[in-house]
Amino acid sequence: MAQLSAFLLIIFSFSCLTATVEPSFARHSRARAYIEESCRSTRYPTLCVHCLSGFARKTSLHSPEELAQLALSISLYKARVTKAYLVKVAKQLKAINATEYQTVEDCKQQIDSGIEQLGQSIKEIRRLGNARNAVTDDSFTRIDNVETWVSSALTDASDCVAQFPVRNMSKLKATIKGKVLNVAQVTSNALALFHRYAARYGAGAGKKP
Repeated sequence: MAQLSAFLLIIFSFSCLTATVEPSFARHSRARAYIEESCRSTRYPTLCVHCLSGFARKTSLHSPEELAQLALSISLYKARVTKAYLVKVAKQLKAINATEYQTVEDCKQQIDSGIEQLGQSIKEIRRLGNARNAVTDDSFTRIDNVETWVSSALTDASDCVAQFPVRNMSKLKATIKGKVLNVAQVTSNALALFHRYAARYGAGAGKKP
């Protein structure tokens, strides 16, 4: 799983772009088919396939654990990029005493909270994977932790989106809402893929956040 972290540094220079290096066609086709099948369990399957498919060319994704960890890493990356944008915007708005400043600042704090929760979740799923096939009470505790933290991150992003009504939005507000909505959607997908992984322990199967 350490290889995935290295791939993140390369591929996440851009947002959910497909990779340019393609190994064997057969290997890519099998990985792509597995991703498409897995993404059917998510609320946003098209986005799910789009974000994950680049890794079908880079590594062999063949387990629910790998997909869940990768999806959480994508969500964390998206949240960090969005936070950086919100920090920049909030600074600009504060400088001119804009009325939108507090809304953006609140949203930034919510995304920051989500980043912490997602980071904890990734560490916890790695600990869960290190236990291999051993199913213990500790396994279920870790599953509950990940579900709680990712759900919290999803709530944070969704609450931020709700602060920007559909009507009478400026270009800036529309941009912010779009970025945060994307964070919410990829986080929802990550939670669904984690539920799919947790099903091997008899927990969380079939849920679409």
